[in-house]
Amino acid sequence: MVLLLSSVPVLAEEAEPQLDTGDTAWMLTSTVLVLLMTLPGLFLFYGGLVRRKNVLSVLVQCFAIAGIMSLLWVVFGYSLAAGEGGRFFGNMDNLMLKNLTDKGLVGTIPESVFITFQMTFIIITPALIVGAFAERMKFTAVLIFVTLWTIGSYLPVWHMAWGGGLFAEWGVIDFAGGTVVHINAGIAGLVACIMVGKRKGFGSAPLMPHSVPFTAIGAALLWVGWFGFNAGSAGGAGSSAGMAMLVTQVATAAGVMTWMALEWIISKKPTAVGVATGAVAGLVAITPASGSTTVLGAIVIGVLSSLAGYFFATVVKHKLKYDDSLDVFGVHGIGGIIGAILTGVFIREGYEHGDGQLMKQVLSVLVTIGWSAGVSVIALFIAKLCCGGLRIDERAEEQGLDTTAHGENAYD
Repeated sequence: MVLLLSSVPVLAEEAEPQLDTGDTAWMLTSTVLVLLMTLPGLFLFYGGLVRRKNVLSVLVQCFAIAGIMSLLWVVFGYSLAAGEGGRFFGNMDNLMLKNLTDKGLVGTIPESVFITFQMTFIIITPALIVGAFAERMKFTAVLIFVTLWTIGSYLPVWHMAWGGGLFAEWGVIDFAGGTVVHINAGIAGLVACIMVGKRKGFGSAPLMPHSVPFTAIGAALLWVGWFGFNAGSAGGAGSSAGMAMLVTQVATAAGVMTWMALEWIISKKPTAVGVATGAVAGLVAITPASGSTTVLGAIVIGVLSSLAGYFFATVVKHKLKYDDSLDVFGVHGIGGIIGAILTGVFIREGYEHGDGQLMKQVLSVLVTIGWSAGVSVIALFIAKLCCGGLRIDERAEEQGLDTTAHGENAYD
């Protein structure tokens, strides 16, 4: 099993890797923190932004994705992503984790812990996508699409970045998932929301969030959980994790203040949804750079990602008339692109990297965009054929997915 992972620190040569209980304890904690980001963080963040008739549909989608992806990862996903192979895919030698033993290590932590940590990544990535087509896609189509997309896009991009594939050959820096998670999911969300079509009423009337407190609580949980996401990607409890934690906090703070300032200047009223979204924009963009950037770089990355996210959420999607319901592309896609590119600009002294780092980062962004878009179109087309269409009918959309798809009401 080859694990040439940017998320695992390079160790000094030694006769045999040794288990470090401190590193293991931190990685167990990080795993819980990243799972917290989806359940309940993302559900609350997204659930508050949709209308009250669709809040349970987001919950069910997040839970279902957590179940599907956990099983997919252990059955063949981990083998296909992390196994020895070519530039795009690993091999299938570790199906059902048949080579896993309680003695196996990745760096200084048990391989079982690393597998579970990365399982939380494969859970949250397709869960992010559902925000782009929230309130209007058939539940069966959602499950088919995200499963096919994960196999066709998430696993190979993971291998390219962290499994010794194409991006690793180029020397691309993606510490915690700028390409693997955020650009990958953001582009899929854009393609999906266009192919599914706009919600009824989009562009003619505001489609207001039903629970801003839900959204604020969800964003707070994402913020806290992101320390596991980024600092956990160091693979242990060392100085790399400490720096990742610091720059994550700084970039997020910059994202919050930038979004708040824009609302204050433009609409004269800073909003809770705005500061929550600004926080997520900063978190997204710092993800690929969290292991290599400077503090100044983190501030710049947070400011620019929040500026761009605000522009795409409030202007671009309305001008271009695509209904990215919860701004998955505007925040995750655009923030991931900005963060991945600027990772090649702001590199702290002493961090080893090759020449032409900026161009390497740009190329990895372009490959990820093209790969995810192509796989998304194919996966959506297959889901459409299997389900007799991607979209719920007008009656179901009017009544809401909670009752028509799941037979429940969130509120009496």
